[in-house]
Amino acid sequence: MNVLVVGAGAMGRWVAGTLRDHADATLAFTDTDQAAAEAAAGAVGGRAVATDTDERFDVVCVAVPMPVARAAIEEYAPLATGAVVDVTGSMREPVAAMREAAPDSERVSLHPLFAPANAPGNVAAVTDADGPTADRLTTALSAAGNTVFETTVEEHDTAMETVQAAAHTAVLAFALAAEDVPESFHTPISAGLADLVDGVTGGDPRVYADIQRTFDGADAVADAARRLADADPEEFARIYEEL
Repeated sequence: MNVLVVGAGAMGRWVAGTLRDHADATLAFTDTDQAAAEAAAGAVGGRAVATDTDERFDVVCVAVPMPVARAAIEEYAPLATGAVVDVTGSMREPVAAMREAAPDSERVSLHPLFAPANAPGNVAAVTDADGPTADRLTTALSAAGNTVFETTVEEHDTAMETVQAAAHTAVLAFALAAEDVPESFHTPISAGLADLVDGVTGGDPRVYADIQRTFDGADAVADAARRLADADPEEFARIYEEL
């Protein structure tokens, strides 16, 4: 299986390595940063190709930031002879773009629900057009120890409002509001929150900004915090019991 990975970042490298190891894939990388494509090819195996390539591939896998997913799919999906797949993190725009750009190809939108360094884990999948190549892709992910589960575009993107946008907002808001205190004062809850802050702030800020831009959820956390802050003891108790 000949695979073009569009995007030479951490996720592109991860999916390429998974397909190399579990689907016997030969790999090519392209990226607007040619040096990054060459580095990924050197690290994972395969070769770098120019961004204006017209070479055809069994699979085109788009692994770019969410704001540029549609543009990348429109440009590279027509190069696929078998399947087009994205691992960008949202599903509404990529699935629509793949339908338009590759109507005759197999199409799968995948969202690994973890950073590559934490693999394996759960992988959400929307199989928009099934076939043997798409099956081979998801089988490879499962063989690597991941749990691949089918969902819908609406279910996935709605869930991301809670598990990503709202969750990240809550953790970062705590970090903004909290004062430094001696470690001996920390409770299990505050220490746990501090650990979450370390986890969220240890990544790429652009990724978190893209999530907030793509999915609703932050405003709901702000509204909830204000509701708690304004509550008298009786109202607070009602909210507590509600939860």
